[in-house]
Amino acid sequence: MRGIKFGMTVLLLAIGWSALPASAQKQVATTGPSEITISGAVTTPLTISVADLKKMPQTTLHVTDAHSHQAQLYEGVPLALLLQKAGVPHGEEIRGPWVAAYVIVEAADGYRVIFSIAELDSAFLDSDVLLADAMDGAPMGAGQGPLKLVAPHDKRPARWVRMVKSITVVRAP
Repeated sequence: MRGIKFGMTVLLLAIGWSALPASAQKQVATTGPSEITISGAVTTPLTISVADLKKMPQTTLHVTDAHSHQAQLYEGVPLALLLQKAGVPHGEEIRGPWVAAYVIVEAADGYRVIFSIAELDSAFLDSDVLLADAMDGAPMGAGQGPLKLVAPHDKRPARWVRMVKSITVVRAP
């Protein structure tokens, strides 16, 4: 019986998907959500839209794309600032169990990466991890945005997350 229910669910999802116009299907598949959530071990869970992000203090990063080797300019808000806004300890407050806390950043396509809370805090390390909403003066294009996490000091861009949908703070047991 369970297999029949699963099969029907998949069929209904496929019918619903195919009922969407091709342009809508493409947009869902190549664009992330227009807002993100910050949740988990925070005192103030947040939902932040692209418009909300634009109202916050902006930072720019000059980076070289690891694949094309071309210079790029990203604009956005430091991830550490967003975590502070959600009530995550920072600076001298990061001690004891918080030194083992981490952040999971998830993309719309299910891709996930982890950063420790300490490596995002300028009292520990100059990491410059940015939640970017623009590149080279324009909003993020399809397949990249509307929000992209940029970690410029990583030697490989494996933790650069496109189409960011959520940020979850976890305190290690």
